[in-house]
Amino acid sequence: MSTLADAVLPLVRTRTDVSRWSSANQHGSQMHQAIELIEAALPSTPPADVYSVVHAAVASAVKVIARADDSSGIIGDACHRLLELHPQVAAAAGVAPGKLVDWMIKFQFEGDVDYFNIDPVAYAPALGEVGMTAYRQRLAEVRTLIGPEPSLDERFAKPHGRENWVLEWNAKRLAVFDHDVDAIIRTHLRDGRVAAWFQDTAEAFEEIGEIDLAVDWARKASDHDSGHQALKAADYWCILLAQHRPGEHLAARADVFNRWPSSSTAAALHRAAGTAWPEFEEDVTARLAARPDQAVLFSLTTLKDPRRAWEQANSLHLTDAHVWMELVAAYERIDPLATLPVHQCLVERELEATDAKHYKLAARRLATMRTLAADSEQEIEVDAFIAALRETHRRRPRLQQEFDRARLP
Repeated sequence: MSTLADAVLPLVRTRTDVSRWSSANQHGSQMHQAIELIEAALPSTPPADVYSVVHAAVASAVKVIARADDSSGIIGDACHRLLELHPQVAAAAGVAPGKLVDWMIKFQFEGDVDYFNIDPVAYAPALGEVGMTAYRQRLAEVRTLIGPEPSLDERFAKPHGRENWVLEWNAKRLAVFDHDVDAIIRTHLRDGRVAAWFQDTAEAFEEIGEIDLAVDWARKASDHDSGHQALKAADYWCILLAQHRPGEHLAARADVFNRWPSSSTAAALHRAAGTAWPEFEEDVTARLAARPDQAVLFSLTTLKDPRRAWEQANSLHLTDAHVWMELVAAYERIDPLATLPVHQCLVERELEATDAKHYKLAARRLATMRTLAADSEQEIEVDAFIAALRETHRRRPRLQQEFDRARLP
C-alpha cells in the first residue's frame, strides 16, 4: 500500500463491534480524521494514488455502516464526505469510464446498503460523453430487466423497490444534466400531489440556472396548500427573490407572513423590511396577538424587547410554559421580583410529574427564586413556599433528596 493508504485505511476499517452506539461514534470520528488526511494530501499526492485510497475507503466505510449503530450520524456523514470526494478524484486520476460505470452500477444496485445516492452529474467530468452514454445504456438495461416503470404508489414495492428508486433518482439527475426542462418537470414534479415535489422542481431549475422558472415553481409550491411543505417552499421562494429579484422580496415576505403568521415568518419580514419595518409593525402585532406564544417570542427574540414581551405575556394570557421559561430568564434582569410568581407556577408544573428529571429542574428553579428574592420582602415567602412543597410532597424521597442537593431550606 502507499503511504497515504497506510495512514488512511486503518482509520476507516475496523473489527470493533460498532453495533454499540458509543463504539460507532468513536470509530466515526476516526473516519473523519482519515478524510482530513486525504484532503490534506490532495495537492501533493499523485491523483491515481488518491483515487485508489478513496475508492478503497468508500468500500470499507459502507461495510462498516452496514453493521453500525449510527444513530448519531457520524459514520454516515463520513460516508457522504467520501462519496463527494470519489467523483472528484476519479476525474483527476483519469479513471477509465467503463470501469467507473461498472462500479457506479454495482454500488447502486448491488451494494451492501441502499441509503446512499451517487450523482451522475458529479461523475460527468470523469465519465465524459462516452462514459455518460454507456451509463445511460446500463440504466436502460436495468429497466428492461425489471419491467416497465411502475405507478407512483407502487414504485417502491417488492421485488424491485430498490431498483425503481435508483432509476427514479438517476432519471431526475440526468434530466438536470441535460438541462431538459420538460424532463425536469416530469421527473421532479411526478403527479404534483405534494408541495415538496414542486419545490424539488424549482431547485432543479435553480441548479441549471433557469432562475425565472425556479421562482415560478417555488411560488407554485408555496401556493399548493397551507401545510408545512408549502411553508418551507415559501421560504425558498423568498430566498430566490432576495437573491435574484430583490425588488419583489419584501412583498413576498409580507405575503408569507399573512398566510402563516408566526414568530419566524414575522422575523423574516422584519429582516426584509429594514427601515420600512414601522409600516408593518402594527399589522404584525395585531395578527400575532391571536397566538400569544408567537407574539411573545417575536418580541423577545427578534425585537430584543423583554419589556414588551412581558407586557404581551400578561395581557394576552400566555400559557406556554417553555415560552414563559425563556421570558423570565430575560425579564429577571429587569425586575427579578416580578418574575417570582411565574417561577412559582413553573415549579408547580414541574412537580406534576413524578420523576428525578423534573425534581432536579424544580429544585434548580427554587434555588434561582431564592437568589432573586435575597434581601427583599419576598425572601420569607419563597422559603415558605419551599417548606410547603416539602410538606405536600413528603412521601417523595427523591424530591426531598434533590431539594437537599440544591441546598434548599
